[in-house]
Amino acid sequence: MRIAIDTGGTFTDCVCFVDGELRVVKIFSTPGDPSRALLEGVRLLGGGANVEVRHGTTVGTNTMLEQTGARVAFVTTAGFEDTIAIGRQAREKLYDWFAAAPICLVPRELRFGVTERVSAEGRMLRAPADEELAALLEAVRAGSAQAAAISLLFSFANPATEQRIEAQLSGLGIPVSASHRILPEFREYERASATVVNAYLAPRMQSYLSALERRIAEEHRGGRVDVMQSSGGIIPARVGAVEPVRTVLSGPAGGVVGACRVAQWAGFERIIGFDMGGTSTDVFLANARTGAERTREAVVAGVPVGVPMLDIHTAGAGGGSIARFDAGGMLRVGPESAGADPGPICFGRGERATVTDANFVLGRLDAQSFLGGGVDLDRERTLRMMRQQKGALATVEEFAAGILRVVEMQMEKAIRVISVERGHDPREFTLVAFGGGGPLHACSLAAALRIPRVLVPRLPGALSAIGILLADNVRDFSRTVMLPGSEMENLSGSFGELERQGVTEFAAEGFAGVADRSVDLRYRGQGYELNVVYDPQAPERSIEAFHALHRQRYGFADAARPMEIVSLRVRMIAASEPYEPERRALVPGDGGAALSAEREVYFDGGFRPTRFYRREKLAPGDVVNGPAMITEYTAATLLPPECKASVDGLGNLVIDIGEVGG
Repeated sequence: MRIAIDTGGTFTDCVCFVDGELRVVKIFSTPGDPSRALLEGVRLLGGGANVEVRHGTTVGTNTMLEQTGARVAFVTTAGFEDTIAIGRQAREKLYDWFAAAPICLVPRELRFGVTERVSAEGRMLRAPADEELAALLEAVRAGSAQAAAISLLFSFANPATEQRIEAQLSGLGIPVSASHRILPEFREYERASATVVNAYLAPRMQSYLSALERRIAEEHRGGRVDVMQSSGGIIPARVGAVEPVRTVLSGPAGGVVGACRVAQWAGFERIIGFDMGGTSTDVFLANARTGAERTREAVVAGVPVGVPMLDIHTAGAGGGSIARFDAGGMLRVGPESAGADPGPICFGRGERATVTDANFVLGRLDAQSFLGGGVDLDRERTLRMMRQQKGALATVEEFAAGILRVVEMQMEKAIRVISVERGHDPREFTLVAFGGGGPLHACSLAAALRIPRVLVPRLPGALSAIGILLADNVRDFSRTVMLPGSEMENLSGSFGELERQGVTEFAAEGFAGVADRSVDLRYRGQGYELNVVYDPQAPERSIEAFHALHRQRYGFADAARPMEIVSLRVRMIAASEPYEPERRALVPGDGGAALSAEREVYFDGGFRPTRFYRREKLAPGDVVNGPAMITEYTAATLLPPECKASVDGLGNLVIDIGEVGG
């Protein structure tokens, strides 16, 4: 039995297949110990012996955000000890004299240099003596380091000295991360930063995943744990414990996989994903067939993380985001969140107004059906406390409507970052809305961005967990080579080495994967490169693809300019068992059998009579006109007056935005 579990800030989503049908359990997260909610979810879904648990974890992300990681010793080439703190010349706020210094995870007293030197081509020029490495060991021990990160200047070209230092420091009994294993690529600052992040997370992640594996094995006789990577693939928990830097966007990556699968089944190719959870909103742009773009320039909690990740943009706007008035009387929402504890006011424990409370006050949550009736929503308490916090606004309704306008503007801005600002027209895409809050706000965002349609999958509140359940087993390998473009046809040997490494690691897990090759290219003299697919049968196509991508991204291309091959990449993929949902015939209907109530819901400055439908009773072919609310176990979908929702053969809601987007 395979169970996928996505741990969120407010809820933990648990899904599995039972007789070919998806079964979902949604329970409150346990931030103090995320494994408690996970184990409860496995129990509720009936996980037995040999259960395979796939986990989308927030432990790494939260450790970064809360800055509660290990005390890290950083070892590098002598003279470069402070590069980890200096960073790059680029600054987020170039003209702000009072901007805070970049975050550095390594204290000054734990930065050590060794007198080694390797040429850019990998030739050993000077190796440190054994006595120096012995002295380094004692210095790290004396500094009470809890983990160590090693990143020498040209270790990607020759890792011999890093391997010696790694062997020396292993005697301390602390996790040791080496850059030639974590990120064997050029750019010393980014490589060092990724290695330091790995070391920073290692003790906590190793402790968490080891304890989780042990409990799963004990309670479920032979059960195993796998982890979702930020790049959209599954790895064994033991690998995630050693390389936790690959899991910092674990949960959101599951949402990307799930959204792409659902959109592909539904026949939509170009999509914008919109995942609104309890603490944040994640947005991405993707081709449903090939998936979302990947990036190696991600920044998490202010720290560069250069390992491959899905290109996901996150905004601090979720259902639990707290509303407040600043010193100037301006209404602000987030990024602070009420989380699972104490949660929104309407859940009975929270005392500060949130986005969820605003939706509840405006009639956009059904108290009778919220989480299948498993959570009681307290309307009187919510109205009383929001009345106390509304400031100079005349009514609670105005306060609630203002909260939604502010948070939707933040989410709209996030979508513009990954679409308009990158040369894409949102009108050419379908908005795939999921997460607990996504379908509530999707039509409003689509209207603002003039996106013509919204796709709300079945079980939208658990789509990230579904993506984790369906994801392939994946490992990424890379190497910087720095070759002229004329060598494009002579890369088989280097690619072969990376593939053999992948085959060996997959074989240890009992997998047989296929290799996807790609190459980073740039014009000679450029500082940054673009990644394109590499076809060994027609290498020249990579150059053609590079010119086309460069023209799309930057507005020009120069086919006559010399090119440079920067890095080679191999993505080993072992596909999961294929799954195709049942497609039912469409029978035209108006959804009357699913109508459950008619209540007042707030639209455009006033309350309007609105029909409420139970989604599980809607049939393929049904058409529902707004204003309407479509409720279900994991989420609720809001249809403004001008919108129309159709149920397709897979049970998805396909919403026509109509004149709202005009």
